[in-house]
Amino acid sequence: MIEMAWVSRKISDLSGKEGKEDDFTNVVVRTHPHLEESVQFDALPAELKNLTGLEELVQLELRRGDDVQELVVSLEEFNKLAPNMEEVLANADGIKGRRKNYRPGTAV
Repeated sequence: MIEMAWVSRKISDLSGKEGKEDDFTNVVVRTHPHLEESVQFDALPAELKNLTGLEELVQLELRRGDDVQELVVSLEEFNKLAPNMEEVLANADGIKGRRKNYRPGTAV
């Protein structure tokens, strides 16, 4: 009788290097100028060590009806929206729960 076994190997999508399952990082690319939808790939941490996030960025979601647009802008550009942007943010509504001063059944 011939016995068979399945051998599964995990390799990096970037370099083809082999590693253990828990050695890998799953990288999700949410937006990219050349992609229409999100994609994912697996990489070893050493392959990602030179990636650094840009500092002082603001990620925005602009909603108007069913149209949703996502933007990433510099903090400097964002702060130009209003001379008192810190105050605007301090008084802004959270995205969970009701908006401040909202009363059901009353028109504004």
